[in-house]
Amino acid sequence: MKIKLSLSFLICLITALVVQAQISHQVFDELLQKHVSQTGRVNYKGFKADEAKLDKYLTVLKTNHPDKKTWSKDERLSYWINAYNAFTIKAILEEYPIQSITELADGNIWDVKWIKIGTNTYSLNGIEHEIIRTNFKEPRIHFAVNCAANSCPPLLNQAYNAANLEQQLQEQATAFINNRNYNVLGPNDLVLSKIFEWYADDFGSLQAYVNPFTRIRIAPNASITFAPYDWSLNQVNK
Repeated sequence: MKIKLSLSFLICLITALVVQAQISHQVFDELLQKHVSQTGRVNYKGFKADEAKLDKYLTVLKTNHPDKKTWSKDERLSYWINAYNAFTIKAILEEYPIQSITELADGNIWDVKWIKIGTNTYSLNGIEHEIIRTNFKEPRIHFAVNCAANSCPPLLNQAYNAANLEQQLQEQATAFINNRNYNVLGPNDLVLSKIFEWYADDFGSLQAYVNPFTRIRIAPNASITFAPYDWSLNQVNK
């Protein structure tokens, strides 16, 4: 009888830990659906009006640092992508109205350590490079994290979540790669976003990486050039 009670107690304890790890991104999801268009344009004025609600979500992030022992890989990756996007929006709102994220912190907002999560303080670059890129080795995150610029892959108008993460990442990658506003693809010539140049090490052969996402059959030796990057704010047209 004692053994049964002990096993039951352990099962309840493990279940409680797992439930605790699975934080809700619903608040952020509601904000994104309300203030981000299907094409990824952001209504920062609307976000500003709902800033208290965004702050509520940021508090959830701050007080629930992902734990490798109790969080699944997809739970952790979803958390960090959402954190990057939510704190980027918060940074914009702190100084809004602005015309570009490069106006913040003398153009170095990505290196400023201001994001307190648990007992650690992160910069946006710290989240992207030291956590996401280092720990997950997932090139498609470059189409999910959003730097608030026109040339950045469009912000998804829903929060990332573990249950749908694979589908969300695949759809974002496919949409971005085939969008002529960012990439122009031909069998022998590619004009690609600078994201592919900046993070070439994550993608490997660019011709081989892009090929599965498009109906065009791209030659292994197709020429590659990179498009200029527009740092203007990715806001809705006024």
